[in-house]
Amino acid sequence: MAIRLALLCSQVRTEEKLLLAACDQRGLPVEILDDREMVWAAAGPGITPESRYDVVLIRCISHSRALQTLRRYHHTQQPSVNTLEVATICGDKLRTTSALSKAGVPSPTTHIAFTPAAALRAADQLGYPVVLKPAAGSWGRMLSKLNDRTTAETILEHEWIRGDEAQPAFYLQKYIDKPQRDIRAFVVGGETIAAVYRHSENWITNTARGGKTSNCPISPEIDDLCRRTADAVGGGVVAIDLLEDPEQGLVVNEVNDIMEFRNSIAPTGVDIPGRVIEFTVRVATEGWATANRRV
Repeated sequence: MAIRLALLCSQVRTEEKLLLAACDQRGLPVEILDDREMVWAAAGPGITPESRYDVVLIRCISHSRALQTLRRYHHTQQPSVNTLEVATICGDKLRTTSALSKAGVPSPTTHIAFTPAAALRAADQLGYPVVLKPAAGSWGRMLSKLNDRTTAETILEHEWIRGDEAQPAFYLQKYIDKPQRDIRAFVVGGETIAAVYRHSENWITNTARGGKTSNCPISPEIDDLCRRTADAVGGGVVAIDLLEDPEQGLVVNEVNDIMEFRNSIAPTGVDIPGRVIEFTVRVATEGWATANRRV
């Protein structure tokens, strides 16, 4: 039986082109859905066009669009990669931190506060430098490194005056003095399939900010930590950012549910888009729970 696969995206970027090529190599027809054009009946009589598909692979740039669409898919029992649960947790750093803590997964010491005064006390307790992050976001954007109390006062006041209601809390983490690199690992269906070092002289190592990649061997420690992290957020297809803490060892910094992988294929030699498509097909044919069983 042919799989009816759809790719929901905001635009066809390099990653989406690679995923489409992986479908073509496997003889899988795929329909592209543009989230900018999507319309569905929210109430009253109406057809649910998403029911035409055995599975939808979510690649929206906008997290809010992905989340709203996944709520619809969850309601109509439309299989998707990833699920509403995974997107809800990974799209909110507070939820991610809570899920990792509940699962006993090590992560940087993190404090949450709701006012500049409370956030300043939290920064003092963490000890400088401190990293201030938006509760949602990616690509290393809007991160601030607070090196001292004076800097913290200035940045926290600025953030408060800016008054972005989409960022209702101050999310502060103890700065990890990593060795000018971090690790990005990819977990697909319960298996750690690849990992890269991201090198940079800047404290932000994202490749979107100029970081360079090289292969990172998947040690038993990395594999175990990544598998436990994926389990904590609900499984599926996730990219996990690890930091090498001189005191704690490996800690999980972030988890991404709509991952970018273009710069990780060549250094690892792993067909990451192919593995994502193969997992997506397993979700369509076997169901989410079975597809996520560890190999």
